[in-house]
Amino acid sequence: MVVRTESAVRPVTGAAAILEIIEWLSGDECHELDDAGLIAGLGRRLRSAGLPIDRLSLHLRTLHPEIFGRSVAWAPNEPVEVHDREHGLVVAAPFLGSPLRHVMETREPLSVRPGADDGTAWTEIDVFRGRRLAEIFIVPLCNADGPVSAAAFCTARAGGFSITARAALERIVPALRNACELRTLRQTELTLLDTYIGATTAQRILAGRIRRGQVESLEAALMLCDLRGFTDLSNRLPEARVLALLDTYFDRVVPPITAAGGEVLKFMGDAVLAFFHRDDAAAACAAALRAANDALDSLERVVEPDAELHAGIALHYGVVSYGNIGSGRRLDFTVIGPDVNLVSRIQAVCGTTGHPLLMSRRFTERHASGQTTSIGHHTLKGFAEPQELHAPRGSCRRRLA
Repeated sequence: MVVRTESAVRPVTGAAAILEIIEWLSGDECHELDDAGLIAGLGRRLRSAGLPIDRLSLHLRTLHPEIFGRSVAWAPNEPVEVHDREHGLVVAAPFLGSPLRHVMETREPLSVRPGADDGTAWTEIDVFRGRRLAEIFIVPLCNADGPVSAAAFCTARAGGFSITARAALERIVPALRNACELRTLRQTELTLLDTYIGATTAQRILAGRIRRGQVESLEAALMLCDLRGFTDLSNRLPEARVLALLDTYFDRVVPPITAAGGEVLKFMGDAVLAFFHRDDAAAACAAALRAANDALDSLERVVEPDAELHAGIALHYGVVSYGNIGSGRRLDFTVIGPDVNLVSRIQAVCGTTGHPLLMSRRFTERHASGQTTSIGHHTLKGFAEPQELHAPRGSCRRRLA
């Protein structure tokens, strides 16, 4: 394995070298790099320009339901470190008292000279710990709007950065901010779309399918999962407690869906509508059945002092219309069609029959044939012909309504 050795630091060469770095940050090569490639390329170029950078870190804020931000750190002849920070970081002692937080809140640069015996908690932040740094120069990366990120230029050179070196770093900050803002906005865009509408739908929207009436037919396995006894919970428990139980329920149902390659399309109160699309119908149905069984098994393990969480799940395979509906600039990317209505009606039968899992005949013909038993034909609202429904063979019946 070839290990690249970073070039030795030479005296700062002047404006020409810094201008080259600024042009690189604004150019196509940098544009194509990920976070790790950006910081590694920048670190090498700063040292080649004569700047005594012994540690370089970017602390990029984002909008994410679980992640507060990302720290990316580089040092000569070391692999790039990437740390995704959960929201709990903002109340952790090292961050609360750190110059990083101060810079993000004040939007003003700050130079810190930690001593060798500095016992403050922030020096234990992983990207700084044990580095024996003489100076950490932290600058804000202020986006046009939204949360403020930061960059930390660190040196172990006795005496820290010279006035000339610090001025050179300040010159590149606007270009660095722009490069980081572009990445942050791109990641935020993907995260928000994925969070609120799902990955598959997000890809279609980003591909330009955003006009009303852009609808396509799609064959998929459909799954509708509904929490039983929700009205009783809502009437019996405080609102905050009901919301907490809903989150617990969704935490048990959604991960099995995504793990099986399905996509949650809608949260409808206490119900979850998901679909599983594959080129092979049997594979789509197998994934949906696996998700349903795993979700029910996960719910069985929930122990709450004031509530039992049970669900009824319906599975069906059919054709749906998938795309944009709505009015003007307010659109919804959704699935509609008779088969969507059918899976909803099947789910209602779970409550009246006591079966936690029911499947349409069309679903079992494509998968699980021989593993299910018919529970007869049922008249479903809105459908002229009675529908034959199936339950897993040997499954327990439980009064879920």
